[in-house]
Amino acid sequence: MAVRKLLLPLTGTAAGEAALSTALLIARSWNAHVLALHVRVDSRDVAPLAGEGLSGAMIEEMMTATERESSDRAHAVRSMFDRFVAKHQVMLGEPRHGMDVPTASFAAVIGREEDLVAQQARLADLTVVPHPEAGEDVSSSDALHAVLFDSGRPVLLSPQAAPETVGTRVCLGWNGTAESASAVSAALPWLKRAEAVAILSADGYQRRGPAAPDLAAYLALHGVNAEIVMFQARSGVVGAGLLAAARDFGCDLLAMGAYSHSRLRQLILGGVTRHVLETAQLPVMMNR
Repeated sequence: MAVRKLLLPLTGTAAGEAALSTALLIARSWNAHVLALHVRVDSRDVAPLAGEGLSGAMIEEMMTATERESSDRAHAVRSMFDRFVAKHQVMLGEPRHGMDVPTASFAAVIGREEDLVAQQARLADLTVVPHPEAGEDVSSSDALHAVLFDSGRPVLLSPQAAPETVGTRVCLGWNGTAESASAVSAALPWLKRAEAVAILSADGYQRRGPAAPDLAAYLALHGVNAEIVMFQARSGVVGAGLLAAARDFGCDLLAMGAYSHSRLRQLILGGVTRHVLETAQLPVMMNR
């Protein structure tokens, strides 16, 4: 199946342009449509958070300030989008059947980001999420986890700096879990077009389930020739070894399952998913 529609949730401008560049690179590769979505905060959501002891006037003032800040941010994001598409001569508007050029559109909605992004992602082939702003924890990204846990669709975390290519040398992080199987399914269109494919596996990464040779045999049935790369943890960190193996392969797209363990356990104890999200410097496509 071809990639025909990309969703790009934009909440700010610092990482937004790199994500736009990543999304446009993918759109040009597939002649796809990019829907840039900005979710504005509903000022009415501030009232329940204000707590007791605040007068009605104080709560109204907080709502007004929230509305003003939300409006300013929405204007900045839309201006950034308009400048970007003009600079790169991207055709605006919804694509028409048979069009062989990438297109883009912008939508601004009001509500809870995690709800609206997850809903829109259900009818997108891929959601490209900007890397969080400096100082923010990748693990706290509402858009990222909304897609992972509530859309049934793959999400791609854009690197902080826009890549030169996406999907020419693809790595599969494989550990035999249902999550990694979902990642393989989502990556199949990319694998069939890639110049080279590697299956990254390690004893400390593998769970109960099919091993890397089984995956290689399965991919061969789909016409994909994949080499198996066994890696070692770096300083006891499996995620670091996975990323090092991807880097040595010259990977420009890493596909893997997310949160084979619970998200809470990963947040408290760490884990492969969290390490990759926090330190990867290449596009990472994840599935649950």
